[in-house]
Formats: sequence, structure tokens, C-alpha cells
Amino acid sequence: MNQLNSLILEGNLVRDSVLSEPVPGFKKCAFSVGVNRFYKNKKNEDVNEVSFFDVEAYGKMAEYCEEKAKKGRGVRVVGRLKQDTWKDSNGKSVSKVYVVAEHIEYRPVKKTEEVSEAADTKTLAEKAAEATTPPEPQTDVQSQTAEEEAVF
Repeated sequence: MNQLNSLILEGNLVRDSVLSEPVPGFKKCAFSVGVNRFYKNKKNEDVNEVSFFDVEAYGKMAEYCEEKAKKGRGVRVVGRLKQDTWKDSNGKSVSKVYVVAEHIEYRPVKKTEEVSEAADTKTLAEKAAEATTPPEPQTDVQSQTAEEEAVF
């Protein structure tokens, strides 16, 4: 009988993701997600319980994750639990449980973050104007492109 190992986490990244290549050609992106749980205790006081979960993504998802997964950004991770076990330098058995991401959704970046991240990019109005304004003909560039295409 098959067992079920599936979960969904929704929270915020507690630090920027880290991309590594533990084996040549195999990319891994690691990050941590902080998840809040709000409830009332027996004294009817509001309590915020925070849990932190380590997440790993692999392959193409890891490359995309490294670009998008920045501290403070909201994410939803669909994945499964994985446990690694090993012996430490003293011969003691050690284990770690983490989430292997199978799907990651990134919440839109807040306006204040967009401004700081895109300080040197064009405004939406400038981009819209460029999209509606036909470009000037550039014969030198076009002929150069045609020559490059002919070589390949």
C-alpha cells in the first residue's frame, strides 16, 4: 500500500536562498520558511506561534528559486518531507527532516520592495511608451544580425 507524504506550507522567507551545485550539473537551492500560527490560549490571549522549515529545490526549479526567493518574500511550497541520517564525527547518529519542494509559488513583491529592487529599471509608463512607439530603422544592426545568422 502506498503511503502519503505531501504538504503545503505558506509563509515568508527568513533569509535569501542559497544556490549550490553539490554534484556537477545538479543544482540545489536551499531556503527557510517561517510560518505563523495564530490562536487564543486558555486565558483568551492572542498567541503567535512561529515555526521554521528548511526547504530544498532541485534542477531548474532551483535556478528559478535562487533568483526569486529573497528574504521577506511570501511563498507557498507544495512538497514532501525527507529525512537524511548520518553519523557525526563522534559516531553518533544524526538526522535532519526537511521539505523537498515540488512546486513553489511566489507572492507578489510589495511596492516598497519593488522600488528598492528596481531603482535602476524603467517605469511602467516608459515601458508602455516603448511598446507602442515603433523603433527607428537600424540598417547596420539588421545587416549585422543577418550576417551572424548566415554564419550559423
